[in-house]
Amino acid sequence: MEFFNPHLYDLANPELWVAAGLFLFIGLCVVVGVPKLVAGQLDAKAAKIQSELDEAARLRAEAEALLAQIRTEKAEAEAQAAEMLAAAEADARLMEVEAKAKLEETLARRQALAERRIAQAEAQATAEVKTAAADLAARAAEQILAARLAGQTTDPLLDAAIAQIGTRLN
Repeated sequence: MEFFNPHLYDLANPELWVAAGLFLFIGLCVVVGVPKLVAGQLDAKAAKIQSELDEAARLRAEAEALLAQIRTEKAEAEAQAAEMLAAAEADARLMEVEAKAKLEETLARRQALAERRIAQAEAQATAEVKTAAADLAARAAEQILAARLAGQTTDPLLDAAIAQIGTRLN
């Protein structure tokens, strides 16, 4: 309770002058408008901070909207990629079936061609064998006839065989 001490109000007391100077300084600051200036600066700073917070909130909202848009586009792209993959797989299966059908058709044609060639070769070989047999029979008959003419003997079995050769060759 130093405030009620009479020694405090003595003009020789330096504490009195310090207190008076302090009150005078505070009064001068109030008269000049320092509190309004400080309050104005604080308000300006608060407004600036609030605008920065508003800008940050706006940017965050834009970023979230952009993120949502990107996620939507990603989902659409994934769906489109899945559709493209399914279409490609279906096309591949269709191409595989077509290729198998073409391969089977080609193999069937080649087999038929090979069978025709084999049949032609068999027919040609049969004709060659018949021709060779006929030539051999004709030479044998010629030799037999030549021998008969040389010996003038007749063989009834040989005559019957020669007669059958003529009918069998035709």
